Amino acid sequence: MTEWLTAARDDTQRFIGLWADTQVVYALYAPQADPPRLLRTEVENGRYPALSPHRPAAAWFERAVHDLWGHTADGAVDHRPWLDHGRWPVTHPLAIRPEPRVGGAPEPPTFLPAEGDDLHQVPVGPIHAGIIEPGHFRFTAQGETVVRLETLLGYTHKGTLALMRTKSPRAAARYAARLSGDSTVAHSIAFARAAEAASSVEAPPRAATLRAVMAEVERIANHLGDIGAVCGDVAFAAMQATCGQLRETLLRACAQAFGHRLMMDAVIPGGLAADILPEGAAALRAAADTIAASMPDIRRVYDGYASLTDRMTGTGIVPPGLARAFGAGGYVARASGQRVDARAEPGYPPYDYHPRPVTTLDAGDVDARLRIRLAEIDDSLSLLRDLLHVLQAGPISVGLPQASGEGIGWAEGFRGDCWCWLRLDAGLIAAAFLRDPSWMHWPLLEAAVPGNIIGDFPLINKSINASYSGVDL
Repeated sequence: MTEWLTAARDDTQRFIGLWADTQVVYALYAPQADPPRLLRTEVENGRYPALSPHRPAAAWFERAVHDLWGHTADGAVDHRPWLDHGRWPVTHPLAIRPEPRVGGAPEPPTFLPAEGDDLHQVPVGPIHAGIIEPGHFRFTAQGETVVRLETLLGYTHKGTLALMRTKSPRAAARYAARLSGDSTVAHSIAFARAAEAASSVEAPPRAATLRAVMAEVERIANHLGDIGAVCGDVAFAAMQATCGQLRETLLRACAQAFGHRLMMDAVIPGGLAADILPEGAAALRAAADTIAASMPDIRRVYDGYASLTDRMTGTGIVPPGLARAFGAGGYVARASGQRVDARAEPGYPPYDYHPRPVTTLDAGDVDARLRIRLAEIDDSLSLLRDLLHVLQAGPISVGLPQASGEGIGWAEGFRGDCWCWLRLDAGLIAAAFLRDPSWMHWPLLEAAVPGNIIGDFPLINKSINASYSGVDL
């Protein structure tokens, strides 16, 4: 108990996530320059000590733990339901004995109050105008200026953790690959590494290198899509078209290299489902050369049009202290001065042989997040060429024994660090948790929007680009 709360008060350890098992609650931290640290506390009479008074990012995890397992966080800052909107046939579906839901129609959601003169509320979603994931946004505004923003998610809840139970890691890998489709490679790597750690095996070197190839390709493709979408949101269609064309070039090369545009189900526990196709490396190199040749023009256009930079500079600021307090990752963290990258710390193969610079900025606004993406595209293009150049011969997978144990895996996705925890019993999954970086980024979106006008919300939202599905489980 003492260690549970002491770690929560230690701000030298980055908080990664919190989840539960039937009678245990876990918290994961990433101390500086040290291996990940997993803590656990027993649930007594359905309760455990809350971490949210010390770690603000723990609040959403505590709400999810109550909805899924039924454990209550003593002293939590927020006890409202989150994933459970009152429409599940049972309550606490991951508890030892879920109970049938009783009662009438679901209660409407409760939103936090805001005080001030001439305030009004604007509800948006969960259904939106574009082909995007569902989520509800509740704005409290004074005129056009946002005073408070609250998000309500859970509309894409898939029961991922329950679906993984009693399955082998190989069979359950498809669920990790679909937690958030745009990060299918990153989540698959984190899941595979957790299964390998629990089984005391390592993926072959060729598989580790090809995993990194796929991860860097996924990063480049998504950054191109995000840059185009952010520019498109300020009506700069030319940039969106250019980035869209380059992204399409890369996705076609992915299909030539791995048989799937998004590389879904290519990474499995123990290695890879299949080797890179014969002409795959050449296709990826050609796509990388095309993108690299276009990057100077993209920078020139972005820097040369005031209609772009004026809308983005100073908009949607995430202060460095807030990014640190919430344990942000990826471009959200690095645009707010946080030098975090799971490829470097804690690190994992093959990145320990291919260290890369970590670019950071301090402004924390839409402009900084876009510039971090631009820098990371250059870094990933260089790394992609290096990885393809040193690709060694050898097997692409090893078998997993029917082992029992726990394992933690991580991977740096385009949004940031993806994590997975597994508990195996005789080779089958007894319990699991997958943590997308968006758990930390959604609260930061809520903090970045107030003070801006409602019309800038889509721009700020796209610049952070948190995953709905990734946190809805």
